[in-house]
Amino acid sequence: MGIKVLFIYPNTYGMNMLPPAVALFSAMLKKEGHKVEIFDTTYYAINYGIDSDGSKMENLNVLPYDMGSRGIRLKNSDWKKDLDNQIKRFNPDLIAMSSTEDMWELGIQVLNEIKEFKLKNNIPVIAGGVFCTFAPDLCIKNPLIDMVCVGEGEEAIIDLCRRIEKGEDFSDVTNLWVKRKNGEIKINRISKAVNIDHNPLLDLSLFEENRLYRPMAGKVYKMVPVETHRGCPYKCTYCNSPDQSRLYTEQTGSSFFRKRKIDLVYKELKYFKDVIGVEYNYFWADTFLAYNKREFDEFCEMYKEINLPFWMQTRPETVTEEKIKKLQNVGLHRMAFGLEHGNEEFRKKILDRQWKNKDVIEACSIPKKLGVQFSVNNITGFPTETRKLAFDTIEINRHINADNQNIYSFVPFHGTPLRRMTEKMGLISHSTITKCLTDKPQVVLPDYSPEEIEGIKRCFVLYVKFPKSKWKDIEKAEKFTNEGNKIYKDLKQEYLEKYTPKADVSPTSNVSDDLKKGYVDEMS
Repeated sequence: MGIKVLFIYPNTYGMNMLPPAVALFSAMLKKEGHKVEIFDTTYYAINYGIDSDGSKMENLNVLPYDMGSRGIRLKNSDWKKDLDNQIKRFNPDLIAMSSTEDMWELGIQVLNEIKEFKLKNNIPVIAGGVFCTFAPDLCIKNPLIDMVCVGEGEEAIIDLCRRIEKGEDFSDVTNLWVKRKNGEIKINRISKAVNIDHNPLLDLSLFEENRLYRPMAGKVYKMVPVETHRGCPYKCTYCNSPDQSRLYTEQTGSSFFRKRKIDLVYKELKYFKDVIGVEYNYFWADTFLAYNKREFDEFCEMYKEINLPFWMQTRPETVTEEKIKKLQNVGLHRMAFGLEHGNEEFRKKILDRQWKNKDVIEACSIPKKLGVQFSVNNITGFPTETRKLAFDTIEINRHINADNQNIYSFVPFHGTPLRRMTEKMGLISHSTITKCLTDKPQVVLPDYSPEEIEGIKRCFVLYVKFPKSKWKDIEKAEKFTNEGNKIYKDLKQEYLEKYTPKADVSPTSNVSDDLKKGYVDEMS
C-alpha cells in the first residue's frame, strides 16, 4: 500500500539545477510502493534574498539569460495558495524537507504556511541535507521539525517510511535525531556510507518539465545533474568534504569518498539521452578528474557513444594536456577551476591548498590552448584576509586568460573547517545561519570591511580585464556613492562592449562547432 511523502524543496529563481538527492529518494520510495510529490519553490517569486525573483542581479561575472527562450517563466500564482491546495489534496503521511543552509530559513517559511495542517493531522516532518548533518542541534530546535537526518539519507528514508507504514516506533532509525513527545532528543548512530552503485536511476518525473532546464554558455539546455563521485579526496577548509570524511571515518569506519562504476554512469546517461531527451550533461563531482588512469580512460571510451556536450569542475593540479584533449574529443564543452585565492602562503595556510601560482597558471593555460572554455572561481572575505591580499587574487586572474572569472563573498557554512575558525575568532556565533543570497558579507573582518569586500566583488572583473592605467578610476567605482556608481556604470558599459563574449548559436543536442564559441552562466 505504501505511504504518501511530500518533499519540500526551498529554492530561488536562478538556482536552476534540480536536487539529485530528492530525485534519488523519490525513485527509491516509489520502488517501495510509496507515493511521492514535491513542492518546489524555484519558480515562485518568493521574497527571500536579493536575487529571489531573478530581477536584481548586478554582476559582470554572470551574463543575463533568457529562460523564456524555452518557455520557462516565473509562476504567476500565489505560492501559499498552491501549497495549501497541494497538501490538502495529497494529504501526506510524511513531510520531508531537503535544504541547504542558505535556504533553511526559506524552508521554515514554507513549513510555517502548513503548520496548522501538520499539527491537526499529526504529520511528522523530517529535514535533511548538509546543513542538518553539521548543525543538527540548530535544526531540531525548530518546533516544526520532528526529525533531522545526519549523514546520508538513502537507508534512513526507506526505514522511516516502512516504520510509518506499519505504525511502528521510528525513534531508533539510524542517522536520525528524533524529537520525542516530551521534547527529549533521541540521537541514533550513523550507518556506514551507502554503496552508491546500488542506487536506482533518478526519478525525474517528480519534477515539472521546466526544472530540467538550466542556462549554460549563454543558452538554456535540457540537462540534469550526473553523479560520478560522492565526496572529495581533498581537504579544502572552505568546503564540507573534510568534515564529511572525518564524520564517516570516525563514526562508521567507512570512506565517504566513492566513485560510481562507469557502466552504471553510462546506463544513467543513456537513459537521460534516449528517454528524457537531455541535451547537455552536468557532472557535479567536486573534483571530476579524481579518477585514476584506468578509470579515466574507461570514462572517455564510454562517453564516445553518449556524444553530448558536458560541463565539469576540477582542480588545476588534476589537469594535463592529454586528459583535456581526450575529454574534448568526446564532448567536453566547458570546465571550471576552483582557485579561490591568489596568495600562495595565504592559500596554503588558511585554505589548505598547496599549489604554486606558476603551476596554477600553467595548468589553466591548457584548456585555453586547446580551445576549451573555462571559468575560474574565486572567493574573498576569508578570515584574516585584507584588501591588499585580495589584490593577489586579482593579479593571478590577470595571468589566467579564462573565459570568465567569478568572485564570491566567503560564506562560513556549518560543517567546514573555516566555520570553526571563524567561530573561534569570535567573528560569528554557532547559532548564526548563513546565506549566499545576501547583499552583505557574512563575516565582519577587522582589516577588510564589508564595504571594501563588496567593492572588490563589484569591480573584480574590471580590475582583471582592464589595463592598470584604469585602476584609479576602478578604485573610485568600488565606492557605492553617486560618483562611484556613475563611474562604475560607465566602466561596466565599456567592459560589456569590449570583453563580453557571444553566446552559443543554437541549442544543439550533439557536439558541434558552435559549442566551442560560447559563454557560460554557471549558477548552480
